[in-house]
Amino acid sequence: MSIGERRPVTGGDDEAARLDAALPDIDWSVAPVGTVFSRFRAPSGELAVASLGDPGDPRVVLIPGVTGSKEDFYLLAPILVAAGYHVQSFDLAGQYESADAGPAAGERYTYDLLVADVVAFLRDGAPAHVLGYSFAGILAQLALVQHPELFRSLTLLTAPPEPGQSFRGVRIIGWLSWLTTPHIAASLMIWGIVTNKNRVSDSRLAFVRSRFSLTRRSSVDDIVGLMKHVPDVRAQVAASGIPLLVVTGQHDLWPTHLHAANAQALGARFAVYRTGHSPCETAPHQLGRDMLALFREAEARGS
Repeated sequence: MSIGERRPVTGGDDEAARLDAALPDIDWSVAPVGTVFSRFRAPSGELAVASLGDPGDPRVVLIPGVTGSKEDFYLLAPILVAAGYHVQSFDLAGQYESADAGPAAGERYTYDLLVADVVAFLRDGAPAHVLGYSFAGILAQLALVQHPELFRSLTLLTAPPEPGQSFRGVRIIGWLSWLTTPHIAASLMIWGIVTNKNRVSDSRLAFVRSRFSLTRRSSVDDIVGLMKHVPDVRAQVAASGIPLLVVTGQHDLWPTHLHAANAQALGARFAVYRTGHSPCETAPHQLGRDMLALFREAEARGS
């Protein structure tokens, strides 16, 4: 499927889907063999970084979302490394092991602050194939509009599909988002995670709960507030010429039709898997397959 086609790619009866169906339960606190941990001095402070693969190989940067971390890509990164890529990820300012990074005392986490971190990290190496997961998909698009020369391709993984008040389209409870403050909405989000409304394994649940002991609560509140005011940069992203892929799960927070409409507005490839909000954890082989197809086309086009 060429860049710009909008026919969904669904996880069907193929090898990648079979491998995903047979995924073992892992200890998410244990990194893939060969992972190198470091700190990156970003505009907001020091960010925790995980890197895997040969630094001389083409670069891939995977950016986690709010309440997430670099560990969310522990199943995906080795797949991309095996295909010949150098994979890096970092915790956003205020999140997990980057908890000390953030705004000055009394100030808030803003798009400007978080996007400046993304741009600085991308500048600290060769142009990259970038993935923005959930909230980070917003940051990645804003960074692309400012600095398209830093991107070889962009994958949006279950990123909010609508600008403006992005929670309005969430399944079933979207209408409530108009009535809640960012703090209350963040509290509900955290409650859903720690009480395992996502129905993850015991080992995964133990890890995601442990992250909250470090993650700065003010960062979660502020980011939820930002997600109620998402800039509409779809036209600029589409006009950039950067190859794009929009990925979702059939049971994501946002309905598939909204992600499909977003892919159409962006002129992006569109992939749907039989999973939920976290295909990097539950369908890494299918996600890796479709990302690698995007990479190959981008590289053939000289992006």
